[in-house]
Amino acid sequence: MRKKPHAVVPMIAVHRNSEKPLHRQVYDAFRAMILERRLQPGQQIPSTRVLAGELGISRIPILDAYAQLLAEGYIESRSGAGTFIKLSLSDQLLSARPAAASVASEPAPDSISRVSKLLPAEGTSWIRGSGAFSVGQIAVDHFPFRVWSDLVTHHARKVRASSMNYSDPMGSEEFREVIAAYLRTARAVRCDASQIMVVNGSQHALDLSARVLLDPDSPVWIEEPGYEFLRHTLTLSGCRLVPVPVDSEGLDVAAGIELCRNARVAYVTPSHQYPLGATMSVARRLQLLEWAHRFNAWIVEDDYDSEYRYESVPVASMQGLDSGSSVIYIGTFSKTLFPSLRLGYIVIPATLVSRFLAVRQANDLCPSNLYQAALTDFISGGHFARHIRRTRQLYAERRNSLAHALRKEFGSDIEILGSEAGMHLVVTLPPGLSDRKISARAAQENLWLWPLSAAYAGPDVRQGFILGFGGTKADEMLHQVRRLRKAMRNESGHGGRT
Repeated sequence: MRKKPHAVVPMIAVHRNSEKPLHRQVYDAFRAMILERRLQPGQQIPSTRVLAGELGISRIPILDAYAQLLAEGYIESRSGAGTFIKLSLSDQLLSARPAAASVASEPAPDSISRVSKLLPAEGTSWIRGSGAFSVGQIAVDHFPFRVWSDLVTHHARKVRASSMNYSDPMGSEEFREVIAAYLRTARAVRCDASQIMVVNGSQHALDLSARVLLDPDSPVWIEEPGYEFLRHTLTLSGCRLVPVPVDSEGLDVAAGIELCRNARVAYVTPSHQYPLGATMSVARRLQLLEWAHRFNAWIVEDDYDSEYRYESVPVASMQGLDSGSSVIYIGTFSKTLFPSLRLGYIVIPATLVSRFLAVRQANDLCPSNLYQAALTDFISGGHFARHIRRTRQLYAERRNSLAHALRKEFGSDIEILGSEAGMHLVVTLPPGLSDRKISARAAQENLWLWPLSAAYAGPDVRQGFILGFGGTKADEMLHQVRRLRKAMRNESGHGGRT
């Protein structure tokens, strides 16, 4: 027979030398916690025997305190279950809580770091939503849950004492061997397991690279437009951002040299530029590598969703073209598997491995073992390759459906960009429309439109939307696009072509 769970013992301080009797101290403590909503209606509280043992006092004061709380309607006893905060406590009673000791206020200007104040203090409404057009959302309905859960369960049951201690800060050697073999084969990356560090997703990798490579005021090339959260990471490092324009061939290296030839690092997404979707041409890749070698700079290649190309075979990594060990390569399983997995990797030039290791141990120590072990078997067993093949076909179908629906509903009023690869595309808006206003309003209707303007660091921005299509079924796409058109009409009176 299953045992009843024990209620969590609340923090109550009793003082035997106080003039206030013990039962009154316990009563006052419970009453304050209930009125301040630290104890919620329906929450179980410990039995008198358990609480007396925890406080190191007799049960009699506890019994007296509980009797008073029961008489006043704060708690209720349920036969065979225990004692609980009363479910039917009125809002009027709970609103009569004691005044707070101090009123919360903004911190003094000099009490927090200057760089932290450069980041937006409140999250934007469209980022955390899950629904139509949410960027980064996967096809949950096509994930191999049975295989994955069996592997996780298997390794969860196979726990050893060694797996419960701090692990290798570079990550599991077996997992890194599997990743290295995959990257050499599928992405033409030059690496072995000793160069691979397992991290908690690409954002963690970007942060580590900034900590290793950059000093305050170091000039850094970023793509314009580019990944908004990369800008946040680099802002925290205190470096100087140099937005370099992107065109149909990717980052304009000549423009970057003209803007700042001695930049310390260039952050790029060459396989599928975020957000516009361009693939960096071979000429541009070689030009960027030549710049890095000439000026002793580094290139950070974020290869975030390179597995998904629909009109050509996947493009080889830029790291594979590099003969001078100037490229730090970043990958993630957030797009290919699921975002909450929080597993990614960095391929580090051999000369930098010790530096990345030192910085990693200073802020994160090591990655978790369980998912590494499960994913090792998932990849080794061929499940990962099969999943990529299936979802590539699925996302191609969803992409085609979205592009067709956009053309049908909007015609030539919008431009579609970057639909050849990845899990999102971009649409531009006609003049006079604000993508941020439309996105904020649409989020209230469970429609998650990422504004294109948020991807720009400079003042010259394009209005539009970054539309994820991974989480929306093909046969639902036309309906969702019509909702998009309605959101635009509600905000501005512009509803696309008739």
